[in-house]
Amino acid sequence: MAFCPNCGSQVAGSFCPNCGNPMGTAGPGSTPGSGFESPALNAGGLTENVAGALCYLVGFITGIIFLVLAPYNQNKFVRFHAFQSIFLNIAWFVVTIAFGMLGVLTHGILALFLPLLYLAGFLLWLYMMYTAFNSKKIKLPVIGDLAEKQS
Repeated sequence: MAFCPNCGSQVAGSFCPNCGNPMGTAGPGSTPGSGFESPALNAGGLTENVAGALCYLVGFITGIIFLVLAPYNQNKFVRFHAFQSIFLNIAWFVVTIAFGMLGVLTHGILALFLPLLYLAGFLLWLYMMYTAFNSKKIKLPVIGDLAEKQS
């Protein structure tokens, strides 16, 4: 039997007969397994901020995974970060290939800057995961607009 997380009375439907609290939301005293979890936790097991951060974990692979998984592909926050992760990794691939070609054309002079490029990419990757974990929506200059249109 379900109990209202707000007033504690017994509930048979989707609203508490005593206080009128909707039963689909978690109350302040709800505990996991009591039937009062939020829909995001109950359906997929991950909150949207964790899912958004995990979109960046393995690049476009995790971005595609979160676009395919059922509870997450309907969440606008997770979809945005999944698309931004995919577009960011495609852009990163193109930039590293172009930088490598320019390095060959300049006879290795540009190759001296490759460690800085990789460090910048690593720091951007960490920053994107950190901001998504903190439920922030940081739009990268061109990629963010594309991701927002897709989500």
